[in-house]
Amino acid sequence: MRDFIFATAAACLLMVGSASAQETRVIDVSLPLGAESHHAVGVLKFGEELSRLTDGRMTIRPHYDNALGGEREVVEGIGFGLIDMGISSTGPMGGFVDDFMLFDLPYIFTTPEHAYGFLDSEHGDALSKKLEDQVGVKIIGWMENGYRHNTNNVRPLNTPEDLKGIRHRTQESRVQVDTWTALGANASPMAWTEVFTALQQGVMDSQENPVPTIYDVKFYEVQKYLNLTGHVYSPAPLMIGARLFNSLSEQDQAAVLEAAKIATPIQREASQRLEQEYIDKLEKLGMVVTRPDTAAFQARVQPVIEQWKSAVGTDLVDAAINFKQ
Repeated sequence: MRDFIFATAAACLLMVGSASAQETRVIDVSLPLGAESHHAVGVLKFGEELSRLTDGRMTIRPHYDNALGGEREVVEGIGFGLIDMGISSTGPMGGFVDDFMLFDLPYIFTTPEHAYGFLDSEHGDALSKKLEDQVGVKIIGWMENGYRHNTNNVRPLNTPEDLKGIRHRTQESRVQVDTWTALGANASPMAWTEVFTALQQGVMDSQENPVPTIYDVKFYEVQKYLNLTGHVYSPAPLMIGARLFNSLSEQDQAAVLEAAKIATPIQREASQRLEQEYIDKLEKLGMVVTRPDTAAFQARVQPVIEQWKSAVGTDLVDAAINFKQ
């Protein structure tokens, strides 16, 4: 009888352990854009791979168009454990970790490959560690927001002088305000969720974003001119709460990291492809597309780079500018 009791108890424990191992988890993921966006390409591929790698035990539930809050609120929410995961531009992150203001500095990364090499190197790893240590947010993939370009409803931009008097919205970044002020605009920070209405009502004349974002948000409805200034390269890190990640088993942590590793280059490729496709579509939708010579813009903002170098980290800025693969 005693042997029977022990055997029965052991079987029960085995069943409990097996049930626990098969427990499913749905991870909520915040996206600033919609289901057809270049952000969604990466997040959905991540979810597909995560489900495959865990035999369906772990899946994602995407929340589009800032449904869980603006980008700054989402980064904070992930750090506090209120939001599981998210993808965001790096614009608000300089408010948490000074090093991330690197991605607000103009004309640092000359090509996408330059940016990818830097982000996938020890420099990207060091940035990720600082965010995790200071904010509790773990970057698992350096996905792409893209090169940012100006749109406005006043005039085409051929030289910086064309920005004079234009009321320009920046992200909530001191570096961006200084950049656009140096270029001659009347620059003011504004939360992302307020931008479309501000442009529609004429409170702001101008904004800047990657082309896929401009298309996804339908800025062509309230902006006439698309100016391919390419002034900033903007990553879109895929993030998970550090506490959530650390609560996972080693097997599931590995699955999360592997899913992100697979999804990141696919998202980057989609971002580059969609930029070219959407420039044509935006032109057909009535936007006037201008391709200015950016040399004058680059010269005008050099003092901004020098001004902010020490705050961002002189070594970091120099490493980014001079990075060789």
